[in-house]
Formats: sequence, C-alpha cells, structure tokens
Amino acid sequence: MNLWLEQARNRLEKEVKDVSGSKESAMKGAVKDTLLSFCEQDEEFAQAVVQGGTFKDCMAAVAKGVGSSISDLDAYKKAVAFYFPGAGIRMQMFIDLCASVDDEPGAAGRGIVLDLADFF
Repeated sequence: MNLWLEQARNRLEKEVKDVSGSKESAMKGAVKDTLLSFCEQDEEFAQAVVQGGTFKDCMAAVAKGVGSSISDLDAYKKAVAFYFPGAGIRMQMFIDLCASVDDEPGAAGRGIVLDLADFF
C-alpha cells in the first residue's frame, strides 16, 4: 500500500464523522467509499485528497445545488472535481439477463462447456 493511499484512507475515515446536513449525511458513506476506490486506482489522486480540502467541505460542494435528488455518478463527479479540478470519471454498466439465475442456490460453478471439436 502506498503512503498517500494510507493517509487518504485515514483522513477520510476520520473526517466522515464531521459531515452533517441531511443531503450530505445521506451521501457521505457512498462518496467516501468511491473516493477511496479512486485513491487505490491513482496515487496522484490520493495525494490530492490528503493535501486538499476537508471531506466536510467536499460533501458541501457535492450537495450544493442539489434539489431533491442527485445520481450517484453526478455525486462522484462533483467529489472528484472538488479534490482534483478538471478530473473526470468513467463508468461502465453491463446488463446480465441471467442475474436472477446466478443468485439461486447451487448456481455457483454453472457455465457453458464447449468442445472445440464440435466446430470442425
């Protein structure tokens, strides 16, 4: 684990307790976890979190201008921009039409076995 990541984790874990406000409190856990994930992905971002503003101020920036709701993606974008202006995030989503089958007991290990000789 790099030094910046450890410091970022410690700082966010400590400062998450200082966040108040109904909108900020509702989002703080998910935003903190996502920021930590980004810190794990990029050491420079972790350094920005350590050297940047407080998590309380970050959450105030995320909640600013929010009406009755905000998407997770938009909240994460605002949080990233607070610590690293100009940075962006990308998200990929995939549909899994068999997700309900995978959740059934005994579904683990299921799959398709192909014999490549069948294609000749």
